[in-house]
Amino acid sequence: KAKDVAKVMSFYAPGEKLFVFDVVPPRQYAGFDAYKKDWEDLFAQLQGPMTFDISDLNVTTNGSDLAFSHSIQHATGTFTDGKPLDLTVRVTDVYRKTDGKWLIVHEHVSVPVDIKTGQGDLQSKP
Repeated sequence: KAKDVAKVMSFYAPGEKLFVFDVVPPRQYAGFDAYKKDWEDLFAQLQGPMTFDISDLNVTTNGSDLAFSHSIQHATGTFTDGKPLDLTVRVTDVYRKTDGKWLIVHEHVSVPVDIKTGQGDLQSKP
């Protein structure tokens, strides 16, 4: 809720090891700094808190240093122009254990698409 970029980014691998596919342009981010800027830009567009609810989280590990997860994430907030943010996305993360800490090295964010209209479904619930 605090729009704390440092806290958000503490879950991601530093440097160039991180790669993210997102639903917002430019749709992909190579490296920690590029993705951090995306979060800074998003938070700057919002007034007040932003909330994330994570559901249907499923985590699988190889028992050593790699893991992946998939979940449904629902984000809400209010843009500075007063319009609401209400977005539900599917998220798949790949983690690598480094120095005893699990960090995201790859993230893929997506939404269902209506194949007849080509429109993304930003509010569907599982």
